[in-house]
Amino acid sequence: MARIEELEDVPPVSDPAPPPSTAETPFPLRPKPTEQDVTTTPSLPPVMDSVRSHTADEIVQMMKKTPLFMTDLTDGADDQEENIELEAFKALQYEGTRAEIALGFKERGNEMVAEKRWGDAKEFYTKGIAALKSAPASQVEGPASEDEQRKEREKERNLEEACYVNRALCNLELRMSFTPPPSHLSSPNPQSPKPLKKPETQLTPHPPTSTENYRSTLHDTQHTLHLNPTSQKSLYRASLALLALSALPTTPPTTSETHLTTAIDLVARGIALTSPTLTSTNISSPPSPQNTAFTTLRARLLAAQSLLQTTARKRETQEEAKRREKMVLNAALHARGIRVRFTDRGGGGPDLEDAGICLRPDPGSAMSEVWFPVLVLYPCHGRSDFLKGVGETSSWGEVVGTVLEEQPLDWDVEGEYILGGVQCFVETKEGGVMKVGMKVRLLDVLAGGKVEVVDQVVRVFVVPRGRLEGWVAEMKARKERKKS
Repeated sequence: MARIEELEDVPPVSDPAPPPSTAETPFPLRPKPTEQDVTTTPSLPPVMDSVRSHTADEIVQMMKKTPLFMTDLTDGADDQEENIELEAFKALQYEGTRAEIALGFKERGNEMVAEKRWGDAKEFYTKGIAALKSAPASQVEGPASEDEQRKEREKERNLEEACYVNRALCNLELRMSFTPPPSHLSSPNPQSPKPLKKPETQLTPHPPTSTENYRSTLHDTQHTLHLNPTSQKSLYRASLALLALSALPTTPPTTSETHLTTAIDLVARGIALTSPTLTSTNISSPPSPQNTAFTTLRARLLAAQSLLQTTARKRETQEEAKRREKMVLNAALHARGIRVRFTDRGGGGPDLEDAGICLRPDPGSAMSEVWFPVLVLYPCHGRSDFLKGVGETSSWGEVVGTVLEEQPLDWDVEGEYILGGVQCFVETKEGGVMKVGMKVRLLDVLAGGKVEVVDQVVRVFVVPRGRLEGWVAEMKARKERKKS
């Protein structure tokens, strides 16, 4: 008889779990959620999870640490761990002789120049120059024989010349890319004599006083000419930099003249180098592109020099005329007995603009009439008016009438300031005041020796007759206080 046995509960048999994925993820995975954060949402594959667990900015920053996507060497720096790929690329660029290292940087600079990335190109040329001068000895394997050493030195010299002259181009283009080139400047490449086109989009210009790139261009071309005195590109680019420096508004005229003279001399040297020898076989040969560029630049330099000299002569003529007019004016004032005194109060007086003591109608003749700026003061109301020019033969009544009748005083609510209801006073050189009649001329008062013109301005006080007594008493008391 069969026996029936009760079996214990056995868990159902299921398919074995797949082994954890060992695929490498492109980005680090976030820490796994805790038990409280567990959800019923199925988890993503590790590769997708590594992407979804970071923001777009975080992914961009992590990608920049990879040499393929790196835009700056500092992006790959990490204090916590070493970037092995980056260090490997750094080591590769410094393997070989100094000439090989510099050649690599020069070629990269040339690629940047082709793309008009002048700033990046300048950096590569600078690294090439540094590699030629201070490459680590442990990473440089130089040739052994003397002949090979001589060839290597010649190669390094040629590379150094190329890096300097190309960096001069970058400095020149960097400055000109921020400020539209003047119409008299042509391309800095002697092989391209066409004028530079005006850029469609204007970048933020350098300040007028910024001359760093132009002076860097001169520095690099000077090094190049020291290595190769016949470098046509250096002569041309140095001339362009000098022409640009001479045109800056902050450059003194004498310095501009020196810059232009030096540039003309450099261009003359370039023309001498590019001009073919005149023989029976080549006398009708067309000029080379380099010669055309130098000749065009020389014509523009001469035009700039001529303009500078014309401007200088005009300025000297104007300054001489001003000196002569000043001498005639001083002689006219002295002959009339008018005293003029200047103070250092600065902005204490009115804004004269272009006003001042002058002779009219002929500033060069002492027989002309002297005109004065006049400041009309209303001390009782703290107001004033300014007349830019009044002739010496005008009466005080005409001066005050010009203000009171032609320009009604809005602040005179009581109607005190009318031509027949006011009295005029002028200040004496001792600090007091002197009454002047309305029919008296300015010359009669100013030539008496008691009044002086301070800072080219004649000051007249206009006081209503109803306030005369109080104002005169106040002025006397003020004079007594000054004496004590």
